[in-house]
Amino acid sequence: MMTELPPSAAGPPPDTTPRDGWTTWREALGVVLAPHHLRATLAAAAIVGTLLLVINQLDTVLKGQIGLVLLFKAVLHYIVPFLVSNYGLLAATRRRR
Repeated sequence: MMTELPPSAAGPPPDTTPRDGWTTWREALGVVLAPHHLRATLAAAAIVGTLLLVINQLDTVLKGQIGLVLLFKAVLHYIVPFLVSNYGLLAATRRRR
């Protein structure tokens, strides 16, 4: 016959605090540059940026009309999702004082 342990004997409750939380901008930079976060935000930027580039500029690329303006727009297609994903990361991991 199995008996269950009372809740107090089952051990401490799981830690629900974020491991990579931040309160200062220096800590925020550490969160953003953490390898597992950087991989995720770069992957999101690559996927979303490519989709945006295809949606917005594929016709221009296929016509061979690649110029400075298109290159600038292409860079923005990747930078904006990278910044947005980092903003979401920072918003989710911010610790209140």
